Parts: sequence; structure tokens; C-alpha cells
Amino acid sequence: MNTLTTYEFPLNERMRVFMRLEHLFIQLNHFLAGTSICDKRAAMAVLIDVLSIFSRNNLKSELLLEIERLSRILTTPEHPLSFTETEQEKIIADLDGTKKNLYASNGKIGAKLMASNLFQSVSQRSAIPGGSCTFDLPAFHYWLSQDEVVQQKELADWTKPFLEIHNAIELVLNLIRQSGAVTQETAKGGFFQSTLPLDNNDSSQLLRVQVPQATPCYAEISGGRHRFTVRFMQPAIESERSTQTSKNIDFNLTCCQL
Repeated sequence: MNTLTTYEFPLNERMRVFMRLEHLFIQLNHFLAGTSICDKRAAMAVLIDVLSIFSRNNLKSELLLEIERLSRILTTPEHPLSFTETEQEKIIADLDGTKKNLYASNGKIGAKLMASNLFQSVSQRSAIPGGSCTFDLPAFHYWLSQDEVVQQKELADWTKPFLEIHNAIELVLNLIRQSGAVTQETAKGGFFQSTLPLDNNDSSQLLRVQVPQATPCYAEISGGRHRFTVRFMQPAIESERSTQTSKNIDFNLTCCQL
């Protein structure tokens, strides 16, 4: 079985924020399912990062704009995705349902979490290495020693406001990842450069590079509105720095445009 490793690169700020939140929500769900004290500590640390992103971005507005954009595209006959009529109707219904749920969510997202004295204390100490240890935050130590049912209830209350945002991001990114044709490319001497296929809507959203897991290199992707490069780097060994491989590397490339 030839397992592929996928490297992704967002091509605009909206995609960058969505992908960072997707990364954090995956971690959050993993730690929320755990039962150890370390799981609860990790869940709190991830929540601090999630709230930090929310404090700097108007996520609800950004998601609504993106959902409306995708809905418009999917109702045109020349859209780039291959769906049956039934599948397309379901996707459009999912987009409409998600949009309604976002509009229905009132108030500032995460307000209940920010109002928690415990969370505020943990957040304030998070910038200090080891700042949430028992003698720094005895209240947190007490909370961690409580019955798991109590902890899970509070964590569920804190994370509930983010569920619609998580679902919306998941829907948007899944649709975008399905757009664009996969092409087989070769990075000669570990280097590949190409222009982005731009149209009047400037719709390039995301680059995906896939290589066999056995490839002894990782893909380092950079790009802007017009062109992008992929460099395949050999991992650093001890004190040496990573270097670009001199070998030709075959890979799959997808420019997601939707």
C-alpha cells in the first residue's frame, strides 16, 4: 500500500485562518475525548489558542461571506466540481443550513468562556513556561482533581459556542479540497515552480502536494497571488540545517479553485 503524505498551503488570509482553526479543533476533540489530567490541561491550552484567533478575527462574518460565495458558485452550471444532481442539492442545502445556524447564533462567540474566572487565570499564566503548575494556580489544580463528569460538563459548556464555526469550517474546506484536478509533476533537483491558474474571480484558494510516505523529504511550499514554488527538503541531521534535495521528486499537485 502506497500511503501518501499531504502538504497543504493556503493562498489567502481567509484560508489561512480557517486551516489554523481546523488544526486546533482536531486537537481539541482529541483531548476532550481523553480522561487523564494531561488531556484536560491540553484541552484548556488549545481553547486558549482558539479564543486568541477568535479575538483577532470576525470569524462569523468571514464564514458567512465564504458560504455565500460557494453557494453562488455551486448554483452556476460551469462550477468545477463533479456532483450528481442529488449530491449537489444536498451540499447546497448543507450550506444554507449552516448559514442559518450561524445567523441564529447571537452574541460574541466564546463570551461564556472569557467570563470564566478559572479560564482567565489559566490564560493569563499560559505565557509563562510551566505557569499553570499547582502552586501557581491552586484553583486549576482543584478543578483538575474534581470528578470527570464535572469537568466534562464545564468543557462542553465552554466549547459549545464554537461547534457551528467548526462545522462551517469543515464544510467549506472539504468543498474547496475537492476542487481542482490532480496532476503528476516532477520537482527537478527538488525544485518546482509554476504560475497559478487565475481567472477573473482570483479563485485560487489552496495548494495540495502529495508524495509517497517513503519519500525521504518534506515539501516546503511558498506562494502568492500569481506563482508558487515547491522545494523538497532533506530533514536536518543533528546540528546541520535542512537542505534541498538534489534528486528528482515525483509528486501529485492539486490547485484548489472554487
